Amino acid sequence: MAEDAVSPGSRAAVYTTLAAGPAFRHEIEIKRSRFITVLARTGDEAGARSVVAGLRKEFHDARHHCSAFVLGADRQVQRSNDDGEPSGTAGIPMLEALLKRETGPGVADLSDVTAVVVRYFGGILLGTGGLVRAYSESVSGALDRAPLVQRRRLRICSVAVAPAAAGRLENDLRAAGYVMAETSYGAQTTVLRLALPDEPEGLARAAERLAAVSAGSASLVPGETEWIDVPGS
Repeated sequence: MAEDAVSPGSRAAVYTTLAAGPAFRHEIEIKRSRFITVLARTGDEAGARSVVAGLRKEFHDARHHCSAFVLGADRQVQRSNDDGEPSGTAGIPMLEALLKRETGPGVADLSDVTAVVVRYFGGILLGTGGLVRAYSESVSGALDRAPLVQRRRLRICSVAVAPAAAGRLENDLRAAGYVMAETSYGAQTTVLRLALPDEPEGLARAAERLAAVSAGSASLVPGETEWIDVPGS
């Protein structure tokens, strides 16, 4: 059960991952063998390995549970496992399907994704080339159908307002195209949180917009940066 690993290095401010929610599943059949692909959003190696372990239990009667995962905004953690298939015919093609997936024109930035392909052997040998194609196509086909979302490193800014004014102000900000993070509700004050590009011009424009829609009664307080799922990206 050899595992291949690669660790590139760079710094990213944006990448693509699976939309939050349950794991995505897709199945194909090739020469009577069933290939069940499960894609799960995972933030660390422990989570990725937990996905694999869970599927081994669920599909305990399957012959192979091959896996690959890519983690981190910089995709610095990359692993693959053939799980008994001939070396290089399953895990690596699966990993390459993740790494080479274009999420935009000329952009391949998919990460925080674990792919597991469960194979039920159908009695017909596929050969080395057939296995490579089958595992690659299993993951690629699942990615064609899975919901993806862009994640960005954004500056979280807070706006404290009276509860009675919070709903209208939040609607105005959403209508203006701002990404809203979690809102905190208190008896006397509601704190809206905006996720903004971490650059002075964007923060200044947001402060001006806020002053305009609140008639100068609300101010923008910059906080820390966080990774945020950006809707509609």
